Amino acid sequence: MTPSARRGLAAAALLTVAATLTAVAPATAVPAGGPSTGLAGESGAPLPEATGFATPVSTTGPSGVLPLGDADLVETRASESLARGVTLTRIVRGTEPAPADQINTTPRGPWVVSVLTIDPRRARGHLQATYGADLARVEKTSELVRSAGAVAGVNASFFTFTANPTYPGEQVGLGLFDGKLLSEPLTDPAEANLLIDAKSNKVLTGHLSWTGAVRNRQTGAELPLEYINHPPASADDVVLFTPEFGAATPSGTGAEVVFDRRGCVVRTATTRGTTLTASQFAVQATGSDADTLLALTTRGCVDRRIALADQRGRKVQLHKGLYGVTGRYQLTSDGAVVVPPGSGSFFDRNPRTIAGTTRDSKIVLATIDGRQTTSVGTTMNETAAVAKSLGLHDSINLDGGGSTTMALADGTLVNHPSGTGGAERAVGDAVVFIPRH
Repeated sequence: MTPSARRGLAAAALLTVAATLTAVAPATAVPAGGPSTGLAGESGAPLPEATGFATPVSTTGPSGVLPLGDADLVETRASESLARGVTLTRIVRGTEPAPADQINTTPRGPWVVSVLTIDPRRARGHLQATYGADLARVEKTSELVRSAGAVAGVNASFFTFTANPTYPGEQVGLGLFDGKLLSEPLTDPAEANLLIDAKSNKVLTGHLSWTGAVRNRQTGAELPLEYINHPPASADDVVLFTPEFGAATPSGTGAEVVFDRRGCVVRTATTRGTTLTASQFAVQATGSDADTLLALTTRGCVDRRIALADQRGRKVQLHKGLYGVTGRYQLTSDGAVVVPPGSGSFFDRNPRTIAGTTRDSKIVLATIDGRQTTSVGTTMNETAAVAKSLGLHDSINLDGGGSTTMALADGTLVNHPSGTGGAERAVGDAVVFIPRH
């Protein structure tokens, strides 16, 4: 295959997001009395205290406050228990709406941060990742939370979005669901992964790598895989497709072989595009790899050889209850801020979604509203500083911008998305906490 094809798709998706971030910044100021937060907009009225929470406490000193903006800003915090061991905290820093032309520069804020904290030692339930009807389509975070029967959740992975309108929901990077690797991690070191063991509620962050191949059991011949559940990006691509991908596999020139659950050939085609049953999988190949695939599967059955490793090269054992999603940039590692320097709209102030763990293994999912006069958002450096101030020993930056959303069990939005009028964007997947009944 041509080098960097998959990274090119990732770049296209991120450029689309970056363009959106730049284009909508001045236009997303929230009208006075917005429905999700009740915050004032451009009227110049002060921001009221958080509603629907316990009585907030104002703090003006430098200790125990978010490291954002001027030191004299008033900060309020209010918390409520959503379930045993699950707490939602609302932080508002700054009292005056920002001028619309100063959202990206003002030291006066305001900032609105929603923090979901899960204590695995007390909580009755588990954290996991979830997606909608299939990987190719998108669903709103609120719907993913509600359909999963979750207490609450946030948007998760970066996804193709407008870079491929036919398959907008496919992850750009790791997608691991209940022990099945359904989207491979990128080689791009900027990718940061959140790995969740739902059985133990242990959460790890870092960068994973993978290898994949199909091997003929009879002849021993192997064909390496480029992707899992992604349309071929160039000539000489080999892609594994599972039933979770979508209603049909991508169509086009090349070859496609469909296998049953044992890895034995069901049918072979010299063009691509078919439907799969729940017990089948397919391998597509383009360019010269099409002939190689057809030759490898002429006789005998195949095994799928897929391996995942952590950033130290240690094998990650795939098992039921293991989930993983993809972010971009590690924010903190071992308690230190590690986000790299950068420039451009991606590093400017934007809405952000954060996931990580504290030193004592509490799990934190947080959203920072942005691109609004009622909450200006954070740069990548500011996002990392917020993560550290929230006590996150290890944390990553999940998809943000218009995707940033936190929702409750009934679909109610906790934060105020940056879409026009607070409109919620449909996304590829979400991380949710599901109670044990």
